[in-house]
Amino acid sequence: MPPEAAPDELGKTSLLDYVADLEKMILALPEKPVVIGHSMGGLLALLLCARGLARAGVLLTPAPPSGTLAIRPSNVMAFAQIQARWGWWRKPHRASLGEALSYTFNTADRAMGAKEHSAFVHESGRALLEIALPWLDRAKAATVDPRRVTVPLLFVAAGRDRLVPPGVVRRTAKQFAHVADYAEFDGQGHWVLGQPGWERVADHAEAWLKAKAS
Repeated sequence: MPPEAAPDELGKTSLLDYVADLEKMILALPEKPVVIGHSMGGLLALLLCARGLARAGVLLTPAPPSGTLAIRPSNVMAFAQIQARWGWWRKPHRASLGEALSYTFNTADRAMGAKEHSAFVHESGRALLEIALPWLDRAKAATVDPRRVTVPLLFVAAGRDRLVPPGVVRRTAKQFAHVADYAEFDGQGHWVLGQPGWERVADHAEAWLKAKAS
């Protein structure tokens, strides 16, 4: 059964808190890792690269840093129900099955999408605000200075992504053109990790890593 409740404290968790936890884990490793992140995890991977904590980053349909204009009709609609609740920016939230099927799994089999959705956990309202409305965030948690990123990055976009449309990923990649490569997969939606055709994405990322981070 999916989780029906979450600690209130989760709603106030910042991207900076996530990065701090990941930094502790990385510093305990014998060497710098390659970081791979999907969606919000892609932004976290980028933040880690900016801190010099990784030797390369693979960013799969990544949430954008604050320097990227990311508002599109589809992603506004995706979070409209969540953001209709007063105080959403300090409360935990979890996408409904209908929202997940429409925006995360829109190119995947419905049964597979429902199964994946059953494992969804709650997320932080504060982190959502920091990504979606960064101009309201005094801590500037989603800000990344491109000059601080000196390791190879692979930005992966999906042609039918309704949460982070390819134009948003492309615009982000341009900010990091000095270290970035960009790949776009037609016919793919946001869930590039497991929908049909995921093998193409994995093969491309593996080849890129062998060339750039070996």
